[in-house]
Amino acid sequence: MSDKKRIYKPKPVSGFPEWLPEERQAEQVWFDHIRRVFESYGFCSIETPSVEELDAINAKGGDGGADVDKEIYVLERLHKEEGDKKAHLALHFDQTVPLARYTAQHFNELVFPFKRYQMQRVWRGERPQAGRFREFYQCDIDVINIDHLPLHFDAEMPAIIWETLSSLPGMENEEIQIRISNRKILVGLCEAIGFQDSTSVIRIVDRLEKDGMVSTSNKLRELIYGENTPATDETPIRHFLSLCRNKYNNSDDLRDALQTNKGIDTSNPTLKEGIKKLAFVLDQLSHLPEGAVVADLSIVRGLDYYTGTVYETVFTEDPGYGSICSGGRYDDLAGNYINKHLPGVGISIGFTRLFDRIRNKGTLPVKGISPADILVVLPNEDSRALMNETAQTLRARGYKVETFHSASKLKRQMAYAEKKGIPYVWFPPFEDGNPHEVKNMSNGEQKAATPQDWTKDEN
Repeated sequence: MSDKKRIYKPKPVSGFPEWLPEERQAEQVWFDHIRRVFESYGFCSIETPSVEELDAINAKGGDGGADVDKEIYVLERLHKEEGDKKAHLALHFDQTVPLARYTAQHFNELVFPFKRYQMQRVWRGERPQAGRFREFYQCDIDVINIDHLPLHFDAEMPAIIWETLSSLPGMENEEIQIRISNRKILVGLCEAIGFQDSTSVIRIVDRLEKDGMVSTSNKLRELIYGENTPATDETPIRHFLSLCRNKYNNSDDLRDALQTNKGIDTSNPTLKEGIKKLAFVLDQLSHLPEGAVVADLSIVRGLDYYTGTVYETVFTEDPGYGSICSGGRYDDLAGNYINKHLPGVGISIGFTRLFDRIRNKGTLPVKGISPADILVVLPNEDSRALMNETAQTLRARGYKVETFHSASKLKRQMAYAEKKGIPYVWFPPFEDGNPHEVKNMSNGEQKAATPQDWTKDEN
Protein backbone atom coordinates (compact mmCIF):
# COMPACT_ATOMS: atom_id res chain seq x y z
CA MET A 1 0.00 0.00 0.00
CA SER A 2 1.45 3.35 -1.07
CA ASP A 3 2.14 6.04 1.53
CA LYS A 4 2.38 8.70 -1.17
CA LYS A 5 0.55 11.83 -0.12
CA ARG A 6 -2.38 12.75 -2.29
CA ILE A 7 -1.89 16.17 -3.86
CA TYR A 8 -4.77 18.31 -5.02
CA LYS A 9 -3.57 20.34 -7.97
CA PRO A 10 -5.01 23.85 -7.56
CA LYS A 11 -6.65 25.48 -10.55
CA PRO A 12 -8.44 28.78 -11.09
CA VAL A 13 -12.20 28.91 -10.67
CA SER A 14 -13.72 30.36 -13.81
CA GLY A 15 -15.22 33.81 -13.30
CA PHE A 16 -13.61 34.41 -9.90
CA PRO A 17 -10.51 36.60 -10.44
CA GLU A 18 -7.42 36.39 -8.25
CA TRP A 19 -4.61 38.94 -8.61
CA LEU A 20 -0.89 38.77 -7.90
CA PRO A 21 0.49 41.04 -5.12
CA GLU A 22 1.63 43.80 -7.48
CA GLU A 23 -1.78 43.80 -9.19
CA ARG A 24 -3.52 43.88 -5.83
CA GLN A 25 -1.40 46.93 -4.94
CA ALA A 26 -2.59 48.69 -8.07
CA GLU A 27 -6.16 47.69 -7.18
CA GLN A 28 -5.74 49.36 -3.79
CA VAL A 29 -4.44 52.53 -5.48
CA TRP A 30 -7.65 52.58 -7.53
CA PHE A 31 -9.86 52.05 -4.50
CA ASP A 32 -8.12 54.90 -2.66
CA HIS A 33 -8.52 57.21 -5.67
CA ILE A 34 -12.21 56.43 -6.13
CA ARG A 35 -12.89 56.77 -2.41
CA ARG A 36 -11.14 60.15 -2.36
CA VAL A 37 -13.26 61.54 -5.22
CA PHE A 38 -16.54 60.19 -3.81
CA GLU A 39 -15.84 61.67 -0.39
CA SER A 40 -14.86 65.02 -1.92
CA TYR A 41 -18.52 65.33 -2.99
CA GLY A 42 -19.79 64.51 0.50
CA PHE A 43 -20.72 60.86 0.01
CA CYS A 44 -20.43 58.68 3.12
CA SER A 45 -19.34 55.04 3.15
CA ILE A 46 -21.54 52.11 4.13
CA GLU A 47 -21.05 48.36 3.91
CA THR A 48 -23.81 45.78 3.91
CA PRO A 49 -23.68 41.99 4.36
CA SER A 50 -22.74 39.79 1.42
CA VAL A 51 -26.13 38.11 1.67
CA GLU A 52 -29.68 39.40 1.52
CA GLU A 53 -33.01 37.71 2.06
CA LEU A 54 -34.05 36.14 -1.24
CA ASP A 55 -37.44 37.84 -0.95
CA ALA A 56 -35.72 41.22 -0.58
CA ILE A 57 -33.75 40.65 -3.78
CA ASN A 58 -36.79 39.49 -5.71
CA ALA A 59 -38.75 42.53 -4.59
CA LYS A 60 -36.56 44.57 -6.95
CA GLY A 61 -37.13 42.70 -10.19
CA GLY A 62 -40.17 42.39 -12.40
CA ASP A 63 -42.30 39.27 -12.77
CA GLY A 64 -41.86 38.44 -9.09
CA GLY A 65 -38.10 38.41 -9.47
CA ALA A 66 -38.03 36.05 -12.47
CA ASP A 67 -35.87 38.49 -14.45
CA VAL A 68 -33.05 38.34 -11.85
CA ASP A 69 -33.42 34.75 -10.61
CA LYS A 70 -31.04 33.41 -13.25
CA GLU A 71 -28.20 35.56 -11.86
CA ILE A 72 -28.57 34.72 -8.16
CA TYR A 73 -26.39 32.43 -6.06
CA VAL A 74 -28.30 31.11 -3.05
CA LEU A 75 -26.70 30.13 0.25
CA GLU A 76 -27.42 26.68 1.69
CA ARG A 77 -25.75 24.23 4.06
CA LEU A 78 -23.91 21.42 2.32
CA HIS A 79 -25.58 18.84 4.57
CA LYS A 80 -29.16 19.87 5.14
CA GLU A 81 -31.02 18.30 8.00
CA GLU A 82 -34.53 17.00 7.78
CA GLY A 83 -36.93 19.87 8.17
CA ASP A 84 -34.49 22.52 6.93
CA LYS A 85 -36.28 25.14 4.92
CA LYS A 86 -35.61 25.94 1.29
CA ALA A 87 -32.77 28.43 0.76
CA HIS A 88 -33.82 31.95 1.74
CA LEU A 89 -30.46 33.74 1.68
CA ALA A 90 -28.66 34.82 -1.49
CA LEU A 91 -25.41 36.60 -2.38
CA HIS A 92 -26.33 40.08 -3.58
CA PHE A 93 -26.03 40.50 -7.36
CA ASP A 94 -25.75 44.31 -7.18
CA GLN A 95 -25.64 46.95 -4.45
CA THR A 96 -28.90 48.73 -5.21
CA VAL A 97 -31.06 46.14 -3.46
CA PRO A 98 -28.90 46.25 -0.30
CA LEU A 99 -29.05 50.07 -0.41
CA ALA A 100 -32.83 50.09 -0.70
CA ARG A 101 -33.21 47.59 2.14
CA TYR A 102 -30.62 49.46 4.25
CA THR A 103 -32.38 52.80 3.72
CA ALA A 104 -35.75 51.36 4.70
CA GLN A 105 -34.35 49.55 7.73
CA HIS A 106 -32.43 52.59 9.06
CA PHE A 107 -34.85 55.24 7.84
CA ASN A 108 -35.24 56.96 11.22
CA GLU A 109 -31.47 57.10 11.77
CA LEU A 110 -30.42 58.57 8.42
CA VAL A 111 -30.09 62.19 7.29
CA PHE A 112 -31.74 62.95 3.95
CA PRO A 113 -30.82 63.45 1.20
CA PHE A 114 -28.89 60.29 1.99
CA LYS A 115 -25.66 60.29 -0.04
CA ARG A 116 -23.72 57.04 0.20
CA TYR A 117 -20.96 55.22 -1.59
CA GLN A 118 -20.32 51.50 -1.39
CA MET A 119 -17.35 49.48 -2.69
CA GLN A 120 -17.97 45.76 -2.29
CA ARG A 121 -17.98 42.45 -4.12
CA VAL A 122 -21.13 41.25 -5.86
CA TRP A 123 -21.93 37.86 -7.41
CA ARG A 124 -23.74 36.98 -10.63
CA GLY A 125 -24.30 33.59 -12.19
CA GLU A 126 -23.46 34.44 -15.78
CA ARG A 127 -21.12 32.92 -18.35
CA PRO A 128 -17.56 34.16 -17.74
CA GLN A 129 -15.90 35.94 -20.67
CA ALA A 130 -13.68 38.95 -21.33
CA GLY A 131 -14.79 41.62 -18.87
CA ARG A 132 -17.51 39.39 -17.39
CA PHE A 133 -17.02 37.77 -14.00
CA ARG A 134 -19.09 35.84 -11.50
CA GLU A 135 -17.48 37.63 -8.56
CA PHE A 136 -16.44 41.24 -8.94
CA TYR A 137 -16.24 44.63 -7.27
CA GLN A 138 -18.65 47.48 -7.89
CA CYS A 139 -18.15 51.06 -6.70
CA ASP A 140 -21.56 52.73 -6.32
CA ILE A 141 -22.79 56.19 -5.43
CA ASP A 142 -26.46 56.96 -4.83
CA VAL A 143 -28.59 59.78 -3.48
CA ILE A 144 -31.99 59.01 -1.95
CA ASN A 145 -34.43 61.60 -0.64
CA ILE A 146 -37.91 61.75 0.83
CA ASP A 147 -40.74 62.54 -1.62
CA HIS A 148 -38.70 64.68 -4.04
CA LEU A 149 -35.13 64.44 -5.34
CA PRO A 150 -33.88 67.56 -7.17
CA LEU A 151 -32.87 66.96 -10.78
CA HIS A 152 -29.42 68.48 -10.33
CA PHE A 153 -28.37 65.23 -8.64
CA ASP A 154 -28.92 63.53 -12.01
CA ALA A 155 -26.25 65.83 -13.42
CA GLU A 156 -23.91 65.43 -10.45
CA MET A 157 -23.60 61.68 -11.02
CA PRO A 158 -21.89 61.78 -14.47
CA ALA A 159 -19.79 64.76 -13.37
CA ILE A 160 -18.39 62.69 -10.49
CA ILE A 161 -17.81 59.69 -12.73
CA TRP A 162 -15.99 61.78 -15.33
CA GLU A 163 -13.72 63.25 -12.66
CA THR A 164 -13.10 59.78 -11.22
CA LEU A 165 -12.35 57.88 -14.41
CA SER A 166 -10.48 60.58 -16.33
CA SER A 167 -7.94 60.90 -13.50
CA LEU A 168 -7.68 57.21 -12.60
CA PRO A 169 -4.01 56.05 -12.66
CA GLY A 170 -3.41 53.96 -15.77
CA MET A 171 -6.40 55.46 -17.63
CA GLU A 172 -4.55 58.54 -18.90
CA ASN A 173 -4.69 57.52 -22.57
CA GLU A 174 -8.15 55.97 -22.56
CA GLU A 175 -10.98 57.73 -24.38
CA ILE A 176 -14.25 57.27 -22.52
CA GLN A 177 -17.71 58.67 -23.09
CA ILE A 178 -20.71 58.90 -20.77
CA ARG A 179 -23.93 58.36 -22.68
CA ILE A 180 -27.15 59.52 -21.06
CA SER A 181 -30.83 59.49 -21.83
CA ASN A 182 -34.20 59.64 -20.11
CA ARG A 183 -36.50 56.64 -20.30
CA LYS A 184 -39.51 58.93 -20.54
CA ILE A 185 -38.32 59.97 -24.00
CA LEU A 186 -38.59 56.46 -25.42
CA VAL A 187 -41.92 55.88 -23.67
CA GLY A 188 -43.17 59.19 -25.08
CA LEU A 189 -41.89 58.34 -28.56
CA CYS A 190 -43.75 55.02 -28.43
CA GLU A 191 -46.94 56.82 -27.39
CA ALA A 192 -46.51 59.52 -30.06
CA ILE A 193 -45.95 57.00 -32.86
CA GLY A 194 -48.59 54.57 -31.61
CA PHE A 195 -46.43 51.64 -30.46
CA GLN A 196 -48.56 49.98 -27.81
CA ASP A 197 -46.07 47.70 -26.01
CA SER A 198 -43.49 50.32 -24.96
CA THR A 199 -41.76 47.95 -22.51
CA SER A 200 -40.97 45.40 -25.22
CA VAL A 201 -39.94 48.16 -27.65
CA ILE A 202 -37.53 49.58 -25.08
CA ARG A 203 -35.95 46.19 -24.48
CA ILE A 204 -35.35 45.77 -28.21
CA VAL A 205 -33.88 49.27 -28.54
CA ASP A 206 -31.61 48.56 -25.56
CA ARG A 207 -29.72 46.12 -27.81
CA LEU A 208 -29.46 48.50 -30.77
CA GLU A 209 -25.67 48.87 -30.61
CA LYS A 210 -25.16 45.12 -30.21
CA ASP A 211 -27.73 43.96 -32.77
CA GLY A 212 -27.35 46.72 -35.36
CA MET A 213 -29.97 48.73 -37.24
CA VAL A 214 -31.22 45.98 -39.56
CA SER A 215 -31.78 43.39 -36.83
CA THR A 216 -33.35 45.94 -34.50
CA SER A 217 -35.67 47.16 -37.24
CA ASN A 218 -36.76 43.60 -38.05
CA LYS A 219 -37.46 42.83 -34.40
CA LEU A 220 -39.55 45.99 -34.05
CA ARG A 221 -41.51 45.21 -37.20
CA GLU A 222 -42.26 41.70 -35.95
CA LEU A 223 -43.30 43.02 -32.52
CA ILE A 224 -45.49 45.80 -33.84
CA TYR A 225 -47.03 44.17 -36.91
CA GLY A 226 -46.87 40.46 -36.02
CA GLU A 227 -47.95 38.18 -38.84
CA ASN A 228 -48.76 41.24 -40.95
CA THR A 229 -45.15 42.41 -40.98
CA PRO A 230 -44.60 44.39 -44.19
CA ALA A 231 -41.74 43.45 -46.53
CA THR A 232 -39.97 46.76 -45.91
CA ASP A 233 -39.56 49.04 -42.89
CA GLU A 234 -42.56 51.19 -42.19
CA THR A 235 -42.09 54.94 -41.82
CA PRO A 236 -42.82 55.09 -38.03
CA ILE A 237 -40.01 52.63 -37.32
CA ARG A 238 -37.60 54.57 -39.54
CA HIS A 239 -38.44 57.82 -37.77
CA PHE A 240 -38.10 56.13 -34.40
CA LEU A 241 -34.72 54.50 -35.07
CA SER A 242 -33.29 57.59 -36.78
CA LEU A 243 -33.53 59.36 -33.42
CA CYS A 244 -32.21 56.41 -31.41
CA ARG A 245 -29.11 55.68 -33.48
CA ASN A 246 -27.53 59.14 -33.24
CA LYS A 247 -25.57 60.86 -30.46
CA TYR A 248 -26.29 64.47 -29.45
CA ASN A 249 -23.56 66.65 -27.93
CA ASN A 250 -25.86 69.15 -26.23
CA SER A 251 -29.49 70.03 -25.57
CA ASP A 252 -29.75 72.19 -28.73
CA ASP A 253 -28.69 69.27 -30.93
CA LEU A 254 -31.26 67.05 -29.24
CA ARG A 255 -34.11 69.52 -29.69
CA ASP A 256 -33.14 70.18 -33.32
CA ALA A 257 -33.19 66.45 -34.10
CA LEU A 258 -36.69 66.08 -32.67
CA GLN A 259 -38.05 69.18 -34.38
CA THR A 260 -36.69 68.25 -37.80
CA ASN A 261 -38.04 64.69 -37.59
CA LYS A 262 -41.44 65.24 -39.15
CA GLY A 263 -42.63 61.75 -38.29
CA ILE A 264 -42.70 62.49 -34.54
CA ASP A 265 -45.43 64.35 -32.69
CA THR A 266 -43.35 66.27 -30.12
CA SER A 267 -46.47 67.48 -28.27
CA ASN A 268 -46.75 64.18 -26.39
CA PRO A 269 -46.58 65.14 -22.67
CA THR A 270 -44.38 62.19 -21.63
CA LEU A 271 -41.95 62.94 -24.45
CA LYS A 272 -41.87 66.65 -23.58
CA GLU A 273 -41.15 65.89 -19.93
CA GLY A 274 -38.31 63.50 -20.83
CA ILE A 275 -36.74 65.99 -23.24
CA LYS A 276 -36.98 68.82 -20.71
CA LYS A 277 -35.26 66.77 -17.99
CA LEU A 278 -32.55 65.40 -20.27
CA ALA A 279 -31.87 68.88 -21.65
CA PHE A 280 -31.47 70.20 -18.09
CA VAL A 281 -28.93 67.48 -17.26
CA LEU A 282 -26.98 68.12 -20.48
CA ASP A 283 -26.88 71.86 -19.78
CA GLN A 284 -25.56 71.23 -16.25
CA LEU A 285 -22.72 69.17 -17.75
CA SER A 286 -21.65 71.71 -20.38
CA HIS A 287 -18.45 72.44 -18.42
CA LEU A 288 -17.06 69.00 -19.25
CA PRO A 289 -14.87 68.49 -22.36
CA GLU A 290 -16.76 68.22 -25.65
CA GLY A 291 -17.82 64.64 -26.28
CA ALA A 292 -17.32 63.59 -22.66
CA VAL A 293 -21.10 63.35 -22.22
CA VAL A 294 -23.58 62.85 -25.05
CA ALA A 295 -27.29 62.15 -25.28
CA ASP A 296 -28.02 58.68 -26.68
CA LEU A 297 -31.71 57.80 -26.80
CA SER A 298 -30.98 54.08 -27.24
CA ILE A 299 -29.64 53.94 -23.66
CA VAL A 300 -32.44 52.54 -21.50
CA ARG A 301 -30.77 50.08 -19.07
CA GLY A 302 -32.11 46.58 -18.66
CA LEU A 303 -34.13 46.48 -15.46
CA ASP A 304 -37.50 48.19 -15.36
CA TYR A 305 -37.04 50.03 -12.08
CA TYR A 306 -35.25 52.91 -13.85
CA THR A 307 -37.83 55.60 -14.50
CA GLY A 308 -35.96 58.71 -15.66
CA THR A 309 -32.33 59.56 -16.38
CA VAL A 310 -30.14 56.60 -17.36
CA TYR A 311 -26.38 56.36 -17.88
CA GLU A 312 -23.85 54.13 -19.61
CA THR A 313 -20.11 54.71 -19.99
CA VAL A 314 -18.08 53.15 -22.79
CA PHE A 315 -14.62 53.19 -24.35
CA THR A 316 -15.13 55.25 -27.51
CA GLU A 317 -12.51 53.25 -29.39
CA ASP A 318 -14.01 49.94 -28.26
CA PRO A 319 -17.77 50.41 -27.64
CA GLY A 320 -18.25 46.69 -28.20
CA TYR A 321 -16.57 46.06 -24.83
CA GLY A 322 -19.80 47.24 -23.25
CA SER A 323 -20.59 49.56 -20.40
CA ILE A 324 -18.02 50.08 -17.63
CA CYS A 325 -20.21 52.39 -15.58
CA SER A 326 -23.99 52.62 -15.56
CA GLY A 327 -27.03 53.60 -13.53
CA GLY A 328 -30.00 55.93 -13.46
CA ARG A 329 -32.94 57.39 -11.57
CA TYR A 330 -35.58 55.30 -9.85
CA ASP A 331 -38.79 56.79 -8.53
CA ASP A 332 -39.30 54.64 -5.45
CA LEU A 333 -37.11 51.57 -5.28
CA ALA A 334 -36.91 51.58 -1.48
CA GLY A 335 -40.71 51.75 -1.40
CA ASN A 336 -40.71 47.97 -1.80
CA TYR A 337 -39.47 47.79 1.81
CA ILE A 338 -41.11 50.78 3.54
CA ASN A 339 -44.30 52.80 3.23
CA LYS A 340 -42.44 55.95 2.20
CA HIS A 341 -41.84 57.61 -1.15
CA LEU A 342 -38.06 57.56 -1.57
CA PRO A 343 -36.84 58.54 -5.05
CA GLY A 344 -33.15 58.14 -5.84
CA VAL A 345 -30.48 58.31 -8.50
CA GLY A 346 -27.25 56.34 -8.64
CA ILE A 347 -24.39 55.19 -10.79
CA SER A 348 -22.04 52.22 -10.48
CA ILE A 349 -18.49 51.65 -11.70
CA GLY A 350 -17.89 48.08 -12.85
CA PHE A 351 -14.58 48.13 -11.01
CA THR A 352 -13.25 44.63 -11.75
CA ARG A 353 -14.39 44.79 -15.37
CA LEU A 354 -12.53 48.07 -15.85
CA PHE A 355 -9.50 47.02 -13.82
CA ASP A 356 -9.06 43.77 -15.77
CA ARG A 357 -9.04 45.61 -19.10
CA ILE A 358 -6.36 48.07 -17.99
CA ARG A 359 -4.41 45.23 -16.34
CA ASN A 360 -4.37 43.30 -19.61
CA LYS A 361 -3.18 46.40 -21.46
CA GLY A 362 -0.23 46.68 -19.07
CA THR A 363 -0.87 50.30 -18.05
CA LEU A 364 -1.69 49.80 -14.37
CA PRO A 365 0.34 51.88 -11.88
CA VAL A 366 2.36 48.86 -10.70
CA LYS A 367 5.48 49.87 -8.76
CA GLY A 368 6.49 46.55 -7.23
CA ILE A 369 5.39 43.55 -5.27
CA SER A 370 5.92 45.12 -1.84
CA PRO A 371 4.14 48.21 -0.50
CA ALA A 372 7.26 49.00 1.57
CA ASP A 373 9.12 52.26 1.04
CA ILE A 374 12.27 50.96 2.72
CA LEU A 375 14.03 47.67 3.35
CA VAL A 376 16.30 47.75 6.42
CA VAL A 377 19.11 45.23 5.95
CA LEU A 378 20.51 43.02 8.70
CA PRO A 379 24.33 43.23 8.70
CA ASN A 380 24.67 40.48 11.33
CA GLU A 381 22.65 38.89 14.13
CA ASP A 382 24.21 41.21 16.69
CA SER A 383 22.59 44.14 14.81
CA ARG A 384 19.03 42.78 14.92
CA ALA A 385 17.97 45.04 17.81
CA LEU A 386 19.39 48.08 16.00
CA MET A 387 17.65 47.06 12.77
CA ASN A 388 14.29 46.76 14.55
CA GLU A 389 14.80 50.06 16.39
CA THR A 390 15.63 51.80 13.09
CA ALA A 391 12.55 50.32 11.41
CA GLN A 392 10.26 51.37 14.26
CA THR A 393 11.60 54.94 14.16
CA LEU A 394 10.93 55.15 10.43
CA ARG A 395 7.46 53.60 10.78
CA ALA A 396 6.57 56.11 13.49
CA ARG A 397 7.33 58.82 10.93
CA GLY A 398 4.87 57.31 8.44
CA TYR A 399 7.11 55.15 6.26
CA LYS A 400 6.28 51.58 5.32
CA VAL A 401 9.30 49.52 6.36
CA GLU A 402 10.25 45.90 5.85
CA THR A 403 13.17 44.28 7.67
CA PHE A 404 15.25 41.50 6.16
CA HIS A 405 14.66 38.15 7.80
CA SER A 406 18.21 36.83 8.14
CA ALA A 407 21.82 38.01 8.29
CA SER A 408 22.56 37.02 4.71
CA LYS A 409 25.06 38.42 2.27
CA LEU A 410 24.30 42.02 1.35
CA LYS A 411 24.10 41.05 -2.33
CA ARG A 412 21.21 38.72 -1.52
CA GLN A 413 19.44 41.37 0.55
CA MET A 414 19.82 43.96 -2.20
CA ALA A 415 18.53 41.49 -4.80
CA TYR A 416 15.50 40.88 -2.58
CA ALA A 417 14.73 44.61 -2.44
CA GLU A 418 15.13 44.94 -6.20
CA LYS A 419 12.93 41.94 -6.95
CA LYS A 420 10.15 43.27 -4.73
CA GLY A 421 10.44 46.81 -6.09
CA ILE A 422 11.32 48.42 -2.73
CA PRO A 423 12.67 51.87 -3.65
CA TYR A 424 15.10 52.44 -0.72
CA VAL A 425 17.51 50.18 1.16
CA TRP A 426 18.62 51.24 4.64
CA PHE A 427 22.00 50.22 6.09
CA PRO A 428 22.35 50.44 9.88
CA PRO A 429 25.95 51.05 11.03
CA PHE A 430 28.08 48.00 10.33
CA GLU A 431 30.57 49.12 12.99
CA ASP A 432 30.40 51.39 16.02
CA GLY A 433 30.88 55.04 15.14
CA ASN A 434 29.74 54.64 11.50
CA PRO A 435 26.61 56.46 10.27
CA HIS A 436 23.38 55.03 8.95
CA GLU A 437 23.21 55.06 5.16
CA VAL A 438 20.34 54.78 2.67
CA LYS A 439 20.46 53.84 -0.99
CA ASN A 440 18.06 55.02 -3.66
CA MET A 441 17.50 51.93 -5.81
CA SER A 442 16.32 53.92 -8.83
CA ASN A 443 19.50 55.96 -9.32
CA GLY A 444 22.04 54.11 -7.17
CA GLU A 445 22.85 57.10 -4.93
CA GLN A 446 23.84 56.19 -1.39
CA LYS A 447 24.10 58.80 1.39
CA ALA A 448 24.50 59.07 5.14
CA ALA A 449 21.18 59.56 6.97
CA THR A 450 19.52 59.43 10.36
CA PRO A 451 16.20 57.64 11.01
CA GLN A 452 14.85 60.66 12.91
CA ASP A 453 14.98 63.21 10.06
CA TRP A 454 15.59 61.45 6.72
CA THR A 455 13.05 62.14 3.97
CA LYS A 456 12.64 60.58 0.56
CA ASP A 457 13.02 63.97 -1.07
CA GLU A 458 16.69 64.07 -0.05
CA ASN A 459 17.56 61.20 -2.37
